[in-house]
Amino acid sequence: QAQLVESGGGLVQAGGSLRLSCVASGRTFGTYAMGWFRQAPGKEREFVGAISWIGSYTKYADSVKGRFTISRENAKNTVYLQMNSLKPEDTAVYFCAAAPQGLPVVQDRYDYWGQGTQVTVSS
Repeated sequence: QAQLVESGGGLVQAGGSLRLSCVASGRTFGTYAMGWFRQAPGKEREFVGAISWIGSYTKYADSVKGRFTISRENAKNTVYLQMNSLKPEDTAVYFCAAAPQGLPVVQDRYDYWGQGTQVTVSS
């Protein structure tokens, strides 16, 4: 059974950094685009960024562009989200997801989802 498991969340002060990891198991996601989404309390889940299956292409939400970086190691079935210069408004549960095609920003294009990891940024 395919599974995505996020880790690396926690509490950090504004201006700090965190690196989230997402490990895939149960199947290979080497040909899938991998995305990160987040959901803050009382808000809709939103797109953060995505990386193509070969890692050559990335896409980011404007709110995180220049601060967040997505990378992947297909040999380890792992995708990362490096978050720098964190702000209180980055507080959310962060989810990784896998999409079979393209580099989508919409949730419906993703077939597999992790359970999420909490990131809290204090001011």
